Amino acid sequence: MAKLSNRFWFSFHGWCSLPIWVLFCFICLTGTVAVISHELTWLTNPNARALNPDELPAKNAAELVKIVQQAHPTAEVSTLLLYEPYLTAGVIFSDQQRPFATAYVNPYTGAIQEINEGLTFIGFMRSLHGWLLFPWQHNYSIGYYLVSAMGFVLLGALISGLMIYKQFWKAFSQPKIRFNQGSKTLLADLHRTAGVWSIWFMVIICITSLWYLLQGILMHNDIEVEPHAPLVAITELPSAKPNEFPVSLAQALATAKQQYPAFSPSYIALPEHNRDNYHLYGSGANPFFDQYAYQMAINPWQGEISQQLAPDNMNTMQTVMHIVDPLHYGTLGGIWTKIIWFIFGALLTGMSFTGFLMWRKRLVKVKPPRQSQTTTQTAAQTAQPVGESR
Repeated sequence: MAKLSNRFWFSFHGWCSLPIWVLFCFICLTGTVAVISHELTWLTNPNARALNPDELPAKNAAELVKIVQQAHPTAEVSTLLLYEPYLTAGVIFSDQQRPFATAYVNPYTGAIQEINEGLTFIGFMRSLHGWLLFPWQHNYSIGYYLVSAMGFVLLGALISGLMIYKQFWKAFSQPKIRFNQGSKTLLADLHRTAGVWSIWFMVIICITSLWYLLQGILMHNDIEVEPHAPLVAITELPSAKPNEFPVSLAQALATAKQQYPAFSPSYIALPEHNRDNYHLYGSGANPFFDQYAYQMAINPWQGEISQQLAPDNMNTMQTVMHIVDPLHYGTLGGIWTKIIWFIFGALLTGMSFTGFLMWRKRLVKVKPPRQSQTTTQTAAQTAQPVGESR
C-alpha cells in the first residue's frame, strides 16, 4: 500500500507541472525579473537614475508636476509616479504630438532626463508577469486568470513533493548533492534540496497567487473591495469655470500630510474633469503594507478630504489586499528582501526546469528501444537451423 501511495504522489507531482511546465517556468522567470525591475532599470538606463552629486533636497510632487507643465505648456498632466530615491519620478502627460508620454524628472535637480512615449520596462515586466500581456475586456483578462491559477499548480507540487520526499527536514542540516553519480542523480538532488529550502517561499507565492485569483473574480463581477470616491457635488461648482482649481496640488499634499504625518506619496492622479478629485496614494511607517495603503481623495474646489483609507480603518479584505503585494514581490524590506526574493524566485524557476529534465530522462529510460524490421528479420533468419532455411 505504501508503494502504491508513493507511486500516486509521484505521478501527481509530475502532472502538477509537466503538462504546463513551459508556462509555469515562464511565469516564474518573469516574476523573478519583475522583483528587481527597478534595479535593472537603474542599471540599464542612465536617464532613469536620480543622481544627486550636490546633495540637494528632494522636490515635492507639486514641483515635479509644475516642471513638466512649464516645459510643455500645452500638455495635460494626468499622473505622477514616485519610485525609490535612486530613480527618477515619472510624470505622465498628453500633448499635441504625444498622446501618451512619461517624463523622467530628476527629483533633486528638476531636470527632465527623458521623454518615454512607450511602455516602461517596469510596467512591461509587471504586465508580462501579471497577465502575460493578454488584453483586458469587461473587467477581466484570460492571462490574469492563467497566471493566478498557477497558485493551485504550485500548491499541488509542494504538497506532493513533501509526500514523496520522506524526512525532508534533514535537507536543512544535511543537504545531499552528489556530483559523481551521474546527471540524473545530480538533477534529483538539486531539485529536492532547492525544494526543501524554498518551502516558505512557495507557501507565500501560493497564498498570494490565490488571493490575486480571488481579486480577479471579484473585479470581474463588479464587486468593489475599495469603493470609489464620491464626485464633487454640482452645487459646489462655480458658475464660471476658472483657469485652474482653487486648491492646488501642493495644498492637497499639505492636507494629506496633516492627516497622516508619515504619508509618502507614490501615485498621484490629478482631476480628469471638474467633478473629480485629487487622488493621492502612498505608503506610511508600516513596511508590511504596500505603496497604495494610504489613500485620500481631496476636493479641488473646497480642499476637504472626501474619502480616505489607511491601515487603521481598513476592513479584513482591504487589509489583505494591501499586504499581498509586498509579500509576493518582496518589497517589504527594501533592496535586501528583493535580493532574497530574487534568489528564491530563481530557485523556483530552476526547479521547474530540472523537474522537466528529470521527467525526460525517466521517459527515455523507460521507453523500449525500437528495432527496425530489417534487423528483426535478419535476427530471425540467423536463429533458424540450416536445414529449415530451404
